[in-house]
Amino acid sequence: MNRFASGGFAALVFLLAAAATPLHAQDKPVEGSINPFLGEPELEIQRLFTSERFPNVVVSTKGTVLALWGSDGIDVRRSEDGGKTWGEPINIAEKGIHGGGATVDEATGRIFAFVEEKHPPAKIHLHTSDDDGRSWQEQPVEIKANSLGHLPSMHMNESGITLRHGKHAGRLLRATRWYAGGNGKNFWPDHYTNAMYSDDAGRTWQASEPFPEKGTGEAAVAELSDGRIYYNSRVHWDKNEKSKRRRHAYSDDGGRTWKDFAIVDILPDGDQHRSYGCMGGQVRLPVEGQDVLLFSNLDTDQPTRERVTVWASFDGGNTWPVKRLVFDGPSAYSSLTAGRPGTESEGWAYLFFESAPKHGRVARFNLTWLLEGEATGDGQPPAWATGKPAS
Repeated sequence: MNRFASGGFAALVFLLAAAATPLHAQDKPVEGSINPFLGEPELEIQRLFTSERFPNVVVSTKGTVLALWGSDGIDVRRSEDGGKTWGEPINIAEKGIHGGGATVDEATGRIFAFVEEKHPPAKIHLHTSDDDGRSWQEQPVEIKANSLGHLPSMHMNESGITLRHGKHAGRLLRATRWYAGGNGKNFWPDHYTNAMYSDDAGRTWQASEPFPEKGTGEAAVAELSDGRIYYNSRVHWDKNEKSKRRRHAYSDDGGRTWKDFAIVDILPDGDQHRSYGCMGGQVRLPVEGQDVLLFSNLDTDQPTRERVTVWASFDGGNTWPVKRLVFDGPSAYSSLTAGRPGTESEGWAYLFFESAPKHGRVARFNLTWLLEGEATGDGQPPAWATGKPAS
């Protein structure tokens, strides 16, 4: 049975009777109309942290925005009003390095944060919250190797997701990576990104098969409306073909295997003077029946990490017709998430990114603001995405 039915008898009856959009733990739909993301263009940027690195941002089932951060111990700041104001930092782990892949279980509301004792490969700890991110506890976790016998490392990938569609609905999925023994340059040709998934509410996790290209690391996953998984990865080895551009692949088995690999020529992977990429953010907006993807990375010809920018796709990653600069200054790793229907976060996209000197800033914006950006020449936004009738 679909794990979304665990929200209670009323939710189960509703799902069986109407075959409607799945519900999350607060008995609210997880997907809805595009209209809340439209309206007057809006962009707001706030600084949340003033030291360390490594951002992940997620939205809880109650609509609380959670910005996780840290390279020497992990903290989180919470916003219960859609990103207008933020509470004081809450410690998740006093020591360790952020493992990325923060994940919200939409069936239970539990939030997962992975911490590694040092730069991986290293021992992995799992911390969870059952009170909307207010408090955190370490819990045992079992991670199973893939068919190659490889156990994944966590650092530093985009936030995880709960699958909503098809036979794997309810599965927890997050990007991971394999370091092939270490992070020295001699290991880079054998590095690869992959993922891991859980079908038992996060108690055990199964590592997926490798992404179709080696020399990759730091990736993002998004579920499309037909249940396929879209996977977008950073390059970690400068000898790969077109190593300054992003890669993608798809899965039609819930994230176990990957196929249809391609180099995404339109999407840069970090600053273009260095053949070595940069962690990017990715999210699918919760628009029922449509595949609006947002992607973030650096968009610069200068030999430095700067100018974090957001791109939009309206066809599940096939084309990326529009982009817009978010922050015209030093910037690096970034993470994206989107607000939930029926909560204070509805209608907003959230970009949490590094900016110099080791600051963590969060930008919230709507789709209208992004659509007023620059055309990339890679397709065109469809009329339905603008809220305007087709001509």
